[in-house]
Amino acid sequence: MTQATQKAPPYFLYFPGNYRWSAAILSMLSSAPWGGADVSEVDKIGRLLKARGARDDASWFDACIEVADEVRAHAERYAASGHPYSSSSFYLRACKYYQMGERFRTPKDKPALDVYRTSIECFHRFVALAGLKIEIVEVPFEGGSLPGYFLHAQNASTQRAPCVVHFDGLDITKEMIYMRGVPELPKRGISVLIMDGPGTGEAIRFRGHYLRHDYEVAGSACVDYLEKRTDVDPKKIAVVANSLGGYYAPRCAAMEPRFAACVAWGAIWDYHATWKKRIDAAFNASMSVPGHHITWIFGVDSLDAALKKLEPFRLDGVVQKMRCPFLVTHGADDEQVPLADAQALYDASGSSDKTLRVFTAAEGGAQHCMRDYLSLGIAEMWNWLEDKLVRA
Repeated sequence: MTQATQKAPPYFLYFPGNYRWSAAILSMLSSAPWGGADVSEVDKIGRLLKARGARDDASWFDACIEVADEVRAHAERYAASGHPYSSSSFYLRACKYYQMGERFRTPKDKPALDVYRTSIECFHRFVALAGLKIEIVEVPFEGGSLPGYFLHAQNASTQRAPCVVHFDGLDITKEMIYMRGVPELPKRGISVLIMDGPGTGEAIRFRGHYLRHDYEVAGSACVDYLEKRTDVDPKKIAVVANSLGGYYAPRCAAMEPRFAACVAWGAIWDYHATWKKRIDAAFNASMSVPGHHITWIFGVDSLDAALKKLEPFRLDGVVQKMRCPFLVTHGADDEQVPLADAQALYDASGSSDKTLRVFTAAEGGAQHCMRDYLSLGIAEMWNWLEDKLVRA
């Protein structure tokens, strides 16, 4: 088939032939409704890369940081001139671009970690200037703590509001999660605790918490923390996570009976099998991260060692224990995790109240974690949570 007659993909593809970079660009653009991107800034990153003819991750890092620095400079200028609201929005986007640049840089050398610290500073400046009820919190965890943000419910009908514990995934962070629809939940009378769990964000970079299969330990720590708050209804705490979080959230809900509802934002069934296929394909499969990311988050020095660590990352035999309402969302054309895995997860769940929502190419949201129509995916998931936590 000639190039002229090749069928165009049913979603936006900035770098044809480069799944990872195209997915990253689309992930940035899809966060725009919640302040995570400006199309001109994202396009500038892409144009810098195209102009330099670059396809390596060092160039990706440089382009993202160059734009992030420019955006942060605007934020600082607006803050200095006494315009906090304008400043806050630029700080938020700078945080996103710094983290998207750092995301592909492993091992995490000093330049990478310095950039990451700057990204956190930008998000904290956003919190301080935006006029929103967001707390920077620490959840006690195994002699230390895990970092998070607590967003207060708005217009709650009772003093103790429902709350969602929101973990991230393999390669994203609590700050990125905020920019993926989280501000919509407080509007519905639901508080949110966004967390960097083991293996992600600050937890691995600055706390030494490597990825672990028993994610319910972190989930239970969050419930313990929330039960001590006087503004959270301890009977209405749900858990949500996306991408690899499609393993975290169901595992937490199955093993921690205090969770009242669960959303797997993109399904995982057998993560060991997923990575075995990727390694066997010499990382030529569709992936959102460089292949060596998996060794870094486990703190091991070989793929064989990483595969060994991945052996218990299977939900068969676990989700059968789940009893709370369960929503599985998945894209019909997900190129990272097949739809069959979502069906297997749904079928195996022990919940009597469970839903499998598949997004098609015709409606949008058919790609990984609905990144090609994120606002639709967010509306569907948050409507479900509203029905289970607020209206039930």
